[in-house]
Amino acid sequence: MLYKSKIKLAALVGITFSVFSLLVHLFVANYTVGGFRQYKLQDDYPYPLGHKPRPRRLWGPVASLEVLHSYAKPRSSYPHVPNQQNGFIYAKIFGGFEKIRSSICDLAAIAKLLNATLVLPEIQQSVRSKGISPRFKSFSYLYDEEQFISALSEDVVIVKSLPADLKEARKKAKFPSVSPKPSASPNFYIRDVLPEFKKSKVIRILISDGGCLQAILPSSMDEYQRLRCRVAFHALQFRSEIRALGNRIVERLRATGSPYLSYHPGLMRDVLAFHGCAELFQDVHTELIQYTRKQLINQGVIADDLVADSFARKQNGSCPLMPEEVGFILRAMGYPANTIIYLAGSETFGGQRILVPLRAMYMNLVDRTFLCSKKELSSLIGPEYPLPSNIPQPPFVKSEKQLIEEWKKAGPWPRPLPPPPARPFYQHEKEGWYGWVAETDTEPDPLPMDLRNQAHRLIWDALDYYVSVEADAFFPGFNNDGSGWPDFSSLVMGHRVYQTASGVTYRPNRQILAEWLSSVRDNLYHPPHNWTALVRDHLNRSLGVNGFIAEFESSKSVSFLSHPFPECFCRTSKSSVIPDHAMSNNLKSQYISEDECPEWMVRGLAMAFSNAPAAKDDDIEEDEFQEDDEAVAEAESDTGNKSDVSRSIEQDEEMDPDD
Repeated sequence: MLYKSKIKLAALVGITFSVFSLLVHLFVANYTVGGFRQYKLQDDYPYPLGHKPRPRRLWGPVASLEVLHSYAKPRSSYPHVPNQQNGFIYAKIFGGFEKIRSSICDLAAIAKLLNATLVLPEIQQSVRSKGISPRFKSFSYLYDEEQFISALSEDVVIVKSLPADLKEARKKAKFPSVSPKPSASPNFYIRDVLPEFKKSKVIRILISDGGCLQAILPSSMDEYQRLRCRVAFHALQFRSEIRALGNRIVERLRATGSPYLSYHPGLMRDVLAFHGCAELFQDVHTELIQYTRKQLINQGVIADDLVADSFARKQNGSCPLMPEEVGFILRAMGYPANTIIYLAGSETFGGQRILVPLRAMYMNLVDRTFLCSKKELSSLIGPEYPLPSNIPQPPFVKSEKQLIEEWKKAGPWPRPLPPPPARPFYQHEKEGWYGWVAETDTEPDPLPMDLRNQAHRLIWDALDYYVSVEADAFFPGFNNDGSGWPDFSSLVMGHRVYQTASGVTYRPNRQILAEWLSSVRDNLYHPPHNWTALVRDHLNRSLGVNGFIAEFESSKSVSFLSHPFPECFCRTSKSSVIPDHAMSNNLKSQYISEDECPEWMVRGLAMAFSNAPAAKDDDIEEDEFQEDDEAVAEAESDTGNKSDVSRSIEQDEEMDPDD
């Protein structure tokens, strides 16, 4: 009896120790998982609403650019609109949101150059779509017509349509047509277009490549550069419905009192095809990119092989940063996991699947569909006419008598057995790329709904553009792609520079970042400390003067609106914003025209700064900058573990950090 009680006691003690051990293991596992901690979606800062510190390292302002201010008014004797005009210019603009915005700015400058009356340009994406809302047609589909006409009244005569007596002649194609290159010089219009224009009094301009005037004009035409600034940043305002919903989105993003970062992936099918980035994706997405690339080669847009080494292209900076890589970069910068990130862009090739890694790191990744109701989004589109249904009709059913007659006339005996019934096709397999990518070699013509969706994309891009310009920080996944086409991120970056030059706008060098990401590919979730310091130092440099100069060299030669400096700026400080040791002779000649702001503007800015509340995060900023400096110093002094990544930073920039 005693022996049995001892056995029971030993068993009870063993079970107790087992349960205790299991609880200890669960407790340790719950609190020691390194890179996979779970964060709440809401803001966790223990500060009152609207009074949270804004670490300068993450949210700015950038001190070295605070002296720059937008000033695009005429600075010299600027001729007003003459009473006598040479005639009318009307234009048709093909392409997406970026090409439309850039082309309209060029058209206004050309109308001024030719002393012509500009007819509001036609946006072909909205004209081609059938049954869209009659409230918004062509130009007014995106922009406010009255604001555009009144804002440029002292520069260009603008009318909504041709006079009645010229409309019939236009329908009969009696007027000459011009299809200029995006980099056409002013001499082309003076020498080739103006004589024909004076004869016909009306000329049509077809724009398909996102612009019709070269980016950098001669120094004698600085006023035309400033005119393009006035068009882009003052006259081109979105229609009231887009602005109202954009303001509501910004208010909802800042409702918790926290700032937000806007991110545009730049993952668009045409761009990926142009640069040969198909292998970054898988399966049918690779086939779709390659199909588009083949079309561009046949059209003469690309003079390259169909098959390209996508990973080599990515290493030289030709391909976009993938969302997962952007997540690692933002983590290296120190953005906490509850940072609010607004996803911009109407197209993200690869869909939600490619955003899963970024959403796992930053669960507050939101877009317009997350922040707006369907009713709010549909209000931008307006009432549209219903499209004819695309329901497949059932095949014609033959009667039994007809089947017997066909059987008798089928031919001599013996007859083979009939083939088995085909697999049924479902409706989703007949629509979009499901229906053709594996069955045919050519993409079918767009359906009416496809054309309508393309027009809707213009509205979604306009909405995201508005929210991105107002963001506290902006990170481009792809910009300055070198294709010659204006891109969304570059236009946003240029607008942000014009609106608030000292705002946080990252200008990453994709080639350097791709090299660094490749060097720690196996340890991205737990990168070494010196790697984090290098990435942080590179991006902090890109915010200030160094990044400003790099943007000038890579962007302005392609698109003036991507970097409207110095023609559309002035400075409040007598000392040059660009240090002499940071500029080559070529850059000095470009930046020498930067003028001081007028006295009335300096007084107004001084008054605004004196009335602004004092910053409450000085201690936090000092601690963070001290931490950054120590991290960089540690990385530079760690010669024993110095890798190729560390050596490459020495060739990047030899200047001191800007902030």
